[in-house]
Amino acid sequence: MPSHIYQHHQPFTLESGDILPGLEIAYHTYGTLNKHADNVVWICHALTANSDVADWWTGLVGEGRVIDPARHFIVCANIIGSCYGSSGPLSVDSRTGEPYFRSFPQVTIRDIVHGHMLLRRHLGIERIHLLVGGSMGGYQALEWSLMESERIHQLFLLCTGAAESAWGIAVHTSQRLAIEADESWEQARPDAGAKGLKAARAVGMLTYRNYKTFVRTQTDPDHEKTDGFRASSYITYQGEKLVRRFNAQSYWLLTKAMDSHNIARGRHADLVTTLRQIEQRTLLIGIASDILCPPEEQLLLANHMRNTVYHEIDSPYGHDGFLIEFEKIGRILAEFLGQ
Repeated sequence: MPSHIYQHHQPFTLESGDILPGLEIAYHTYGTLNKHADNVVWICHALTANSDVADWWTGLVGEGRVIDPARHFIVCANIIGSCYGSSGPLSVDSRTGEPYFRSFPQVTIRDIVHGHMLLRRHLGIERIHLLVGGSMGGYQALEWSLMESERIHQLFLLCTGAAESAWGIAVHTSQRLAIEADESWEQARPDAGAKGLKAARAVGMLTYRNYKTFVRTQTDPDHEKTDGFRASSYITYQGEKLVRRFNAQSYWLLTKAMDSHNIARGRHADLVTTLRQIEQRTLLIGIASDILCPPEEQLLLANHMRNTVYHEIDSPYGHDGFLIEFEKIGRILAEFLGQ
């Protein structure tokens, strides 16, 4: 359960022009805002995570870690469209008295950031010392660095890019097709599309890891097998695990939000010119084996943002490396912060 719920009682206009009659944002905070109000670390989470960052990023966030509530005031907000407490498909539409389900309107990364900005004001935060995001969280951080540039001091970005790639859009479309193929998808119920979500997660797992990871960890030692392979069991297990904790309608919606990501959209400039407008001191980390958002995406940022430090980690874990390689990441971040 989230620590707090921020309720915004005014209409919230989305980038599409659709209007939510109100907004709820689930969020966690850790630590205390210091007297100078200059110790805020705001962490933007990725696709299926929640606001309890100390639970899912334990190697980096927590007592004695590089992001430590003893030193920092840490904030993480659940994104709009998710199923972990913020307004999304499972929320009740006050105009009908029924859950939105599939009728929840399309959201973009900018809509999500506008929600963060409302929460920032509610919490009385004037300046964010370090804005952090990996993968989809990095999309939010990049947008926010442009939308409120004067309030963001430094950025820490992992396995992310300036715009969703054609490869990423193709992956997400494949996942949505899997969800839509579920015969229950059109039904107005919270478990609609669950079988499709299981298949969508299977597609995702192939991009979160890579060939070498699967061969190294999921190869069967029994050469006589004809069925019941370890790799098959692993993929099935991962799909079932996500179905137990997430929602197909949110997954469908949030992959659409990722597809919308392009920091140049509506800014009357191309991608490179827009990147040059980001002046915050920035730490970038790429994972050499990442096939979903490969290092070339981070190098585009490093080559065109004005004030960046880039590190590439040699890890077998692919895109998931930003969640797993916390010892390597922690050392790099500590050095960047001068800790």
